[in-house]
Amino acid sequence: MAKENRAELQGKVLRLADLVAYQDGTVASRMIINNRSGSITLFSFDEDEGLSEHTAPYDAVVTILDGECEVWVAGETSRMREGETIIFPANVPHALSAITRFKMSLTMIRE
Repeated sequence: MAKENRAELQGKVLRLADLVAYQDGTVASRMIINNRSGSITLFSFDEDEGLSEHTAPYDAVVTILDGECEVWVAGETSRMREGETIIFPANVPHALSAITRFKMSLTMIRE
């Protein structure tokens, strides 16, 4: 999303889950904030979609906005539902997979 389009969201009451739509057979995303200090990106995952194991150089805060998923952090598995949040520590392997269609907010804080 272009910076000028993100500006249209400023100063308004938002329901984050409504800002990204489900798309059959894929993962969709919408960045709502992106600057030097960090970013907030919304994702929707169709059933059976996910993100393979990876690391990130910064802590990542994930909040489930709709549906259910399974997450793995450093070999530990957890099931997450709407309203739940997890912090993926910097440089620690993590992954996630949809149990049902789900939406999430990803907040990355850069140092």
